[in-house]
Amino acid sequence: MYTVVLLNDDYTPMEFVVLVLEKFFSKGREQATQIMLKVHHEGRGVCGVYPRDIARTKIDQVSRFARQNQHPLQCIMEEA
Repeated sequence: MYTVVLLNDDYTPMEFVVLVLEKFFSKGREQATQIMLKVHHEGRGVCGVYPRDIARTKIDQVSRFARQNQHPLQCIMEEA
């Protein structure tokens, strides 16, 4: 299993991070906001734990969506 993590940057708007968490990780508004604040204050926030293929797909989706919207948001996976 792999943990998918969002990394903080100084450019991606907080609202966009919340949108990503809702859209790709099926988080409710409140939980997405909590994770976004963790990313903002601690530099990283856990989106979820998934099998390797699903984690990779989610990272690819988030990266593509961020680039399409001209944001440098980074998403990584770490072995759980």
